Amino acid sequence: MPAQRLPKCPGVPRRTFLRVGGLALGGIALPQLLRAEEQAGHRTAHKSIIMVFLSGGPPHQDMVDLKMDAPDDIRGEFKPIRTNVPGLDICEHLPRLSKMMDRFAVIRSLVGSEGQHSAYQCVTGRTQQNQPGGGWPSFGSIVAKVQGAVTESVPPFVGLSPKMTTTTWANPGQPGFLGRAYAPLTPNADGMANMALRGMTVEQLGDRTTLMRKFDTLRRELDATGAIEGAEESTRRALNILTSTRIADALDLSKEDPRLRDRYGRGSTEPAGYGDAGPLLNDYFLAARRLVEAGARVVTLAYGRWDWHGKPHGTTFENSRHHFPMLDRGLSTLVEDLHQRGLSEDVSVVVWGEFGRTPKINKDGGRDHWPQVACALLAGGGMKTGQVIGSTNRLGETAKDRPVHFQEVFATLYHNLGIDLATATVKDVTGRPHYLVDADMKPMRELV
Repeated sequence: MPAQRLPKCPGVPRRTFLRVGGLALGGIALPQLLRAEEQAGHRTAHKSIIMVFLSGGPPHQDMVDLKMDAPDDIRGEFKPIRTNVPGLDICEHLPRLSKMMDRFAVIRSLVGSEGQHSAYQCVTGRTQQNQPGGGWPSFGSIVAKVQGAVTESVPPFVGLSPKMTTTTWANPGQPGFLGRAYAPLTPNADGMANMALRGMTVEQLGDRTTLMRKFDTLRRELDATGAIEGAEESTRRALNILTSTRIADALDLSKEDPRLRDRYGRGSTEPAGYGDAGPLLNDYFLAARRLVEAGARVVTLAYGRWDWHGKPHGTTFENSRHHFPMLDRGLSTLVEDLHQRGLSEDVSVVVWGEFGRTPKINKDGGRDHWPQVACALLAGGGMKTGQVIGSTNRLGETAKDRPVHFQEVFATLYHNLGIDLATATVKDVTGRPHYLVDADMKPMRELV
């Protein structure tokens, strides 16, 4: 089923991003979730993906593809700074990243966007046209189906995207034709440390103290009688999740060294630039790292609001001065943290948005939607980093060489997880098998 679409912007009502915290199940029954996972085949070693979705479309020519030889109304206000990779310059407001670009690969020629305000392509690799019955599943749902859970107390797919009244802008990914059993577990509510019981929100289940006492009693009784061992496998695993502290512990950031939390930047609870666009929650980055350590295979997170058309909501450059430093801090610390913990070979990080921004700055001081070309950053996963892939023309309008399609990035991510793209398939509601990417889409030769 196609994702719900947001009306054209600017002028659409800004949605409020809720703070990360209490864990919502989104109406999905855990036994249903786990029963479907039982159909998965052999499980591989624990490789993970962290996807950072820059909702609204980041300005590629102000971020990692600055055009200093272009006219003023295209070049913009920012200056490039050198990085630790010779010949690779990025925006002056990304100084931390500039010192560690040897751990990143920059794609400057991402193409194939359908130009809609939707996370759909960034979580499926597909367009919303000509979908099979039920709709294309997100890559996290596919991974949950194909590889299953690493540990039965942690679902394989977790979405840290803010809970919004629209289902498109920051949706962590719909399960499509795979069904709700493969939907992400989505942590949303007030305060990361204010975790509700084992995967439930206070609003859903009422008083947490009473519930915790009841679940503890339930587990003791089941263990004592042996009933939990005799239960249907999916129900047993559901009980293990509900009565385990693993997810709650992963999202309890108070367990981290305060100095590390400071390095990540902690979470801003202020609106991200204008209106009720939502906070820049750097806690998302730390939570994502803790979740993959706990056993999640795919973690998606939505970060900030990048839809900067200009006044009265702020210009591209006003908002960039707020967004870029926060992203710079959170992303650089995440990649450094993964490296220091020995996870950089096992965890792939991808950062992108749904499209780029217009080369020409509009009359209101902003940049509009530009699906012709966009950018992406990749790190970790054993990939060959410290390079730029592709380029755009002098004005940043189109891919000049090596256009990279969304599905090529997904082919690379699946490869990094150890999934064989030549054999892995998922079946739609009619039983028809589908390969994970189109036949002509291969892992990027530059990276693997």
